[in-house]
Amino acid sequence: MDSTAATEARRPEELVGRGTREGARLFRDWFLRLGAAPERGERAAYVFVMGSMAELLRVFDLHMVFPEITSLQTAVRRVAHEYLAEAEGYGYSPDVCGYVKADVALQLRGGDHPMGRIPPPALAVVTNACSTYIKWAEIWERLYRIPVFTLDVPQSRSARHRDGAGAGDFERDRRYVERQIRELIVLCEGVTGRRFDVDRLREVLSLTNEMSASWRRVLELNRGAPSPYNALVEGTVYLGVLNTLRGTEEGAGYFRDLVQELEYKAAQGIGALAEEKYRLIFVGVPCYPIFRRFAELFSEWGGNFVASSYLWFAAGGLNQGTEYDVDRPLESLAEGVLRSVRAATDAMFFHDRALLEAASDYAADGVVYHPIKSCRTVSTGLADSRMALMRSCDVASLYIESDMMDRRVVSEAQLKNRIDAFFEGLASRKLRGAAASVAAQPPAGASSREQAAKAGGEGTADTGEPQDEGTAARGRARGLGDGRRGS
Repeated sequence: MDSTAATEARRPEELVGRGTREGARLFRDWFLRLGAAPERGERAAYVFVMGSMAELLRVFDLHMVFPEITSLQTAVRRVAHEYLAEAEGYGYSPDVCGYVKADVALQLRGGDHPMGRIPPPALAVVTNACSTYIKWAEIWERLYRIPVFTLDVPQSRSARHRDGAGAGDFERDRRYVERQIRELIVLCEGVTGRRFDVDRLREVLSLTNEMSASWRRVLELNRGAPSPYNALVEGTVYLGVLNTLRGTEEGAGYFRDLVQELEYKAAQGIGALAEEKYRLIFVGVPCYPIFRRFAELFSEWGGNFVASSYLWFAAGGLNQGTEYDVDRPLESLAEGVLRSVRAATDAMFFHDRALLEAASDYAADGVVYHPIKSCRTVSTGLADSRMALMRSCDVASLYIESDMMDRRVVSEAQLKNRIDAFFEGLASRKLRGAAASVAAQPPAGASSREQAAKAGGEGTADTGEPQDEGTAARGRARGLGDGRRGS
C-alpha cells in the first residue's frame, strides 16, 4: 500500500492531531530516559540547540540534555518563578538569562525537574552561536569538574558576505571546523572509553537527512491557505522533537508521519483555526509563562502564525535542507555544522531579507516582533529589523515585549491592548483593500476609451503625477497600519 492509500485508509480522527499527541509522548519518553540514565550507568552530554553535535555524540551513545529545553519547560509548567528566585537568591542578577538561572537552580536541586530528574553532565559541548553558551558551560565546569568543548564556528562576515560551498573562505572555514570535530572525537573517546565508529556516524547522518527533508516539507506546507498548523503552538512541539530526537529512528519516523498528517490536512482544507482570517509571522522566542494564552490573544481574532523565525534559528540548520554526504562523513559533518550555526545566527542577526521572502512566500498579513528581557542575543536589533521591513514592503507589524521565562515582566493586559489594536488596524486594512478593488472596477457600460482617460487623468493632489487607485489605497493602508503598530 503506497503512502497515499495508507493515508486514505486511516480514519481522519486518528490522523488529525497525531503529530501533537505523538510529539508530547516522545517528549515525555525523552525525559524518562534521561531520568533512568544514571541508574543504568549511562552518561549524558549537555549541549545546545544551535550546534548540538548530536550526530557525533550519538556515535558514543551519550544522552543529550538540552538546558534551553529543560529550562523553558519549567515556564510551560508554571514553576519557573520558583527556579528563578532560587538562582537569584544564590547570587545571580535578575538581568541574567532566564534559561541560565532556571538551569542553575535545577543543578542546585540535584536535577529535580517538573518532568523528571535531569542527570549531571559527563561532558559539555558548546558553540559560539550565543555568547551566553560559553559562560553557561563554565558554571557546569565549576560544579562538576567536567571537560567543556567549545566549537568555534566562523560566522557570516556581513549580511552581504555569505560564502557558499566551494568558495575560498567557506572551504577554509570548513577545514577549521573539521579539525575541531576531530579533536572532539578524541575527547569523547576519553570520556566514554569507546572507539569512534565511522559507520555508525554514517547511519546517524542518514537519519538526520531524512528528518531534514521532512522538516523542510513541514515548513513548506504552511504556505497554503488555510495553514495546517500554528507555527507558534504546534510548531514548538515539532521543534522539540526535532532537536531531542535528531539522528534517531524515532525522530525520522515521527517526521515521516507528521508530513503525512499535514499533507492530508492541506488536501482536505483543514486549518489550524476554524477560520483563518489573518496570516502572521512570529519573530523571536515565545512567551512561555503564558504560552497557551499568548497564542490565544492572536487566534481569538482569527490570527494564525504560519511561520516563525524560532523554527529557523532553533532548528539546528535543518530548515536549510541540510543533507550530509555519507561517503564523506566527517567532511560533510563539518560543512553541515558550519552551515547550520551560521544559518542560526543569520536568522537572528540578518533576518530582514528572510522575513521579506517569508512575507511573500506565506502571503503574510502581518509580522509580530517579540523581543524578550532574558535574551539579548535574539532581541538585539529587532526594532531595526522592523524598520527595515516597513521600508521594504507593505506588511503590517507589531512590536510587543515580554519574556520567555520571567512572569514578573509579562503583563497580559498590556499585551492584549496592543494585540487588539493591531488586529483593528489589520481589519481596517482589509476593508480599505476591498473598497479599493471595488473602486478599481470599470463602471457598467463605460467604453474602453473612457476607462483609459479616467485612468490616465488620476494623480496625486500634490504633484499631479499619475497614481492608480490601487496604489493610492496601498499608501493609505500603510499609513493606517503604521499608526496601529505597537510601539
